[in-house]
Amino acid sequence: MKQSSLCPRFEKGMQLLGKRWTGLILYQLLAGPQRFCALEGALPVSGRLLSERLKDLEKEGLVHRQVFTDCAPVRVEYSLTEMGLALEPVLKGIEAWSQTWIELESKTATE
Repeated sequence: MKQSSLCPRFEKGMQLLGKRWTGLILYQLLAGPQRFCALEGALPVSGRLLSERLKDLEKEGLVHRQVFTDCAPVRVEYSLTEMGLALEPVLKGIEAWSQTWIELESKTATE
């Protein structure tokens, strides 16, 4: 039986997007530039892990970090790059798929 090999680029892309919280961070940034505190408030993730993921995404070219020094305290905003924005159809597709196929566990009356 012939075994097909994975495309190395696809494998790297899946490893990047498969990291915990990465997809949700990217999805949140589809709404436009956001400050760290807004992202932290919108996502159920620790500040330390959010900071780590944002650095990873910036290093990979998906997220742009802009520092505004004209005000005190210094303001930092995160936004998607062109490469990050190219994921919009993928993220919206996952959203549509999950609306159709994913069931949430309902809370019981005792909770």
